[in-house]
Amino acid sequence: MSESTVRCWLVEREFDARNVVTLVYATPDGSRYHQREQSANTLRAGPGVTAAREIPEADLEPVPDEETHGRYATEAERTADQYDPDDPI
Repeated sequence: MSESTVRCWLVEREFDARNVVTLVYATPDGSRYHQREQSANTLRAGPGVTAAREIPEADLEPVPDEETHGRYATEAERTADQYDPDDPI
C-alpha cells in the first residue's frame, strides 16, 4: 500500500552559522508544513532544492498560528506561480 502524499511548495529557506540550511515546504493553502535541516555542503552535492516536493501526509505538521498560516499560503502561491515543481530554486 503506498503512502498518500501532498505537493508542497518551498516557502522558507534559512541559513545558520553552523552551515545548516532549514527548508520549509507548505501545502498550497498554508495550513500544514514540513521542515527539514540539511548541511549546505550536502545540498550542493545532492540534487538541490526544488520549488515543490511530494511530502507524505504523515510527515506534515499543522501550522501553529494564523499569521504563519497566511504567510505560508501567500509564499506557496507565489512559488507555484513562478516555478514548475521540479525547478531548482
